[in-house]
Amino acid sequence: MIKRISSGGAFEEKIGYCRAVVAGGWVHVAGTVGQGETVTDQCRDALNTIHTALTQARADWKDVVRVSYILPDANEFEPCWPILSDTFGANPPAATMIESGLIDPKYRIEIEVTAYLP
Repeated sequence: MIKRISSGGAFEEKIGYCRAVVAGGWVHVAGTVGQGETVTDQCRDALNTIHTALTQARADWKDVVRVSYILPDANEFEPCWPILSDTFGANPPAATMIESGLIDPKYRIEIEVTAYLP
């Protein structure tokens, strides 16, 4: 069975995707940007959106096994470290940070996760 989870974001309908897909015991959460002026504001907001999708899939941060961070400026990654460390706590996932352009220049971080259902 496949379950699709939508957050109702504007890009979901424009591009044709959903926030998360649950399939075969896995939760795949699409790359998620956040709102705010600073990279840390956007990081927190993106994590909130991701957490909502995980919750709807009946998962939580401890179930995340893989995370990718995409930033247009790699120098802005370090201010996010304390937020990410607090989020994942004693259950850190495998992680990758990629420097790349995002869909709109106002976005400073995009986060994508994969979780395994408990």
